[in-house]
Amino acid sequence: MGNVGTAKRASAFTLIELLVVIAIIAVLIALLLPAVQSAREAARRMQCVNNLKQLGLAMHNYESNNSVFPPQMVLTFNSAGTVTWKSTWGASSRIAQFLEQGALANAMNFSVKVSDASNSTAVSTQLSVFICPSEVNSVAATTTNATTGAVTTYGISNYGWCEGIWFTFGGPSMPGKNPGAFGPNQSRSIANFQDGTSQTILAAEVKTYTQAYHDGGATPAPPGPAGMNALPDVPTVLASIAASPGAGYKIAAPPPGLPGGGHTKWSNGNSFLDGFTTALPPNTKSPAGTNGLDTDVTSEDEDDGGPTYSAVTSRSYHPGGVNVLFGDGSVKFIKNSIAVNTWRALSTVAGGEVVSADSY
Repeated sequence: MGNVGTAKRASAFTLIELLVVIAIIAVLIALLLPAVQSAREAARRMQCVNNLKQLGLAMHNYESNNSVFPPQMVLTFNSAGTVTWKSTWGASSRIAQFLEQGALANAMNFSVKVSDASNSTAVSTQLSVFICPSEVNSVAATTTNATTGAVTTYGISNYGWCEGIWFTFGGPSMPGKNPGAFGPNQSRSIANFQDGTSQTILAAEVKTYTQAYHDGGATPAPPGPAGMNALPDVPTVLASIAASPGAGYKIAAPPPGLPGGGHTKWSNGNSFLDGFTTALPPNTKSPAGTNGLDTDVTSEDEDDGGPTYSAVTSRSYHPGGVNVLFGDGSVKFIKNSIAVNTWRALSTVAGGEVVSADSY
């Protein structure tokens, strides 16, 4: 009889080898994860740029049809300076038909307020072109009428139209336009962009549900004889209001579980809802006393008749800056580190400033 062969024992990983393999895989994942996240953010930012380009194209189509850009709202006053009629529809709503939203545009009743019951279907519509993919709070906003208990849903937006630096609307007491591209009772033509369309901002990113102090009544008016063109120390104004919100100011009420009420109605032309200003550079950190939240402030709301001063800051979830739409239809990424005077110069249509492209 031949010798019976002895079967070889199967080889296996030792515990040490297994731990080494797991460690190597963990290191590879740690190295790859930032790259994957960066690629995803780049894709989201590209979609955001595309949204702004669509808005720019729609805005220019509106201008081609009407010879002017749309107003943020339309108000009429009596001899005493009291608002007698208002159409609070903002610039975003007025370009709906040029965003291939003809049915939505037909559902809007511009002869009455946005909040009128006849407009509930239109204002509740959420358009994807108004939402940046990086936004973390993209749920629709809801409000409840304190008298009737009726609940209304509103579409939200990540993009605000430029309403100048600080002064946005004077009402009958301070007639005249703000220096930006948009505002209540003002419709600018391309010819009004004396600084050049490539040097003038039309719109920029904002965050939804921003904590917003507004409707103060006692306007924090700029000092000095320059009136509406003068600028206060805006961070100090913000800090003082945050420290003493009872001095006339109130927070725009947010839905439960969300930080604030700013930029929660794309249909409404008030600056804290459908606009922004360049009083502060992009993504400026809010002062102490604001619960650590991004904070905006508006004096008496534009639809209450003004005069209105607003520090409604452009913000985004993109690292390092915000996407900005210019008058020529181009979209540029503006860094947080932009000089404040350059940022403000880009928000005026006829300021006469000379701004070099390499300064932003």
